[in-house]
Amino acid sequence: MDVISKITRIIEPTVQDMGYELVRILFQGDDLNRTLQIMAERKDRQNMTVEDCEMLSKAISMLLDVEDPIDRRYVLEVTSPGIDRPLVKAEDFVRFAGNEFKVETISVINGRKRFKGKLLGLDTTQENICMVFEGQNLQIPLSLVSKAKLVLTDELVASFLKNK
Repeated sequence: MDVISKITRIIEPTVQDMGYELVRILFQGDDLNRTLQIMAERKDRQNMTVEDCEMLSKAISMLLDVEDPIDRRYVLEVTSPGIDRPLVKAEDFVRFAGNEFKVETISVINGRKRFKGKLLGLDTTQENICMVFEGQNLQIPLSLVSKAKLVLTDELVASFLKNK
């Protein structure tokens, strides 16, 4: 089991019991300046506050101190997904349909690996992202996505401010 899976197994039950959902867990930096980023959001879909991040950070820190799944020095960073959030789970592509987004793939599709357009959701099989790219409908298999995130637009900001 890799370290991200171990960390997820250790912290996810507590995070969920506290009323949050994990968005992603990511190691960043080199061996000297390594950051463990835990990205979470509220289950009620309200915007995360500094206090939310602080409560989660304390709880996660205690769990990781006890279980000690990381064999090197790191800094823990608990953060919200933000307005231009990453799209990680299949349900993210459904939830944020109608927004502009960027997606990168692990292999070439139609001669490219990077796409930017309007997210339409998932197809009926739930295996392909549907989008409008350069005026054409395009499907990208979820299995080929390496990275996806929302693009900061006026509409996205307005939607975010409604939830404050």
